Amino acid sequence: MTISEFEKEYQRLYMPLGMYALRMTGDVAEAEDIVQNSFVATWAYISKGNEVENFKAFIYRTVHNTALQRQRHIIETLPLHAQEDVPQEDIDTSERDAALWKAINSLPQRCRDIFLLSKRDGLSNAAIADELGISVKTVENQMTKAFRKLRDDLHGRAGNVFFLPFL
Repeated sequence: MTISEFEKEYQRLYMPLGMYALRMTGDVAEAEDIVQNSFVATWAYISKGNEVENFKAFIYRTVHNTALQRQRHIIETLPLHAQEDVPQEDIDTSERDAALWKAINSLPQRCRDIFLLSKRDGLSNAAIADELGISVKTVENQMTKAFRKLRDDLHGRAGNVFFLPFL
């Protein structure tokens, strides 16, 4: 694997791996550290001439093992290739979560703020309207716009997303 290929995989998998690590740790900073350390360890493994047949499976397994080692405070490390596989469902979930957050981040600022106040923070439309100094109708319109854009952005990429994982 060349550096260029590795960088492409890094760009493609960083966010889904971060979501996966976050679900394991519950801490954003620790999840980021785990993903970064996993990529460094994987590159070190590859740069020593070791072959990786399925990069995606390998890096998910590395993140999984790194998170478990941190959680268990294990000092000794096991060979990266000797660990159990990460369930495909966990990989799919982290990729779906990453796609969802990417779509949410692409919403216009006001629309995103209203959407997150509603879905992440659990505020009612009236409470959002009061907090932002806008009408309830504006909140309803922005929520409709957000759901339409999210549905369009996620259609076919992340499967059918009928719920939000942060609820």
